[in-house]
Amino acid sequence: MTMFVDVGALDDIPRQGARVVRTREGCVAVFRTADDRVFALQDRCPHKGGPLSEGLVHGTSVTCPLHNWVFDMTSGQAQGADEGLVRTYPVRIQNGRIQVSADLIARSTAA
Repeated sequence: MTMFVDVGALDDIPRQGARVVRTREGCVAVFRTADDRVFALQDRCPHKGGPLSEGLVHGTSVTCPLHNWVFDMTSGQAQGADEGLVRTYPVRIQNGRIQVSADLIARSTAA
């Protein structure tokens, strides 16, 4: 059973926006779609390392701000002719609060 940790209110992230959660393994981008779904992805495009959290959210996709690569936020897979994969993380909304997998947070705070 996956355990989750609260990282903030859904309303803290604008629709079609993102928030960065810093972990020891790197930054994770938590995205909010126009219809209030949330996704958590590694905040680094595999192409040139662009910060996906600064990208354009459209539907369940995000476009990298550096070279316009598009990633499906449900799978992390690059779309179209581009090839690559961004790591995704378990995330959910409970009572208006965003929660990410506790495994990610636990790994981020380990000594």
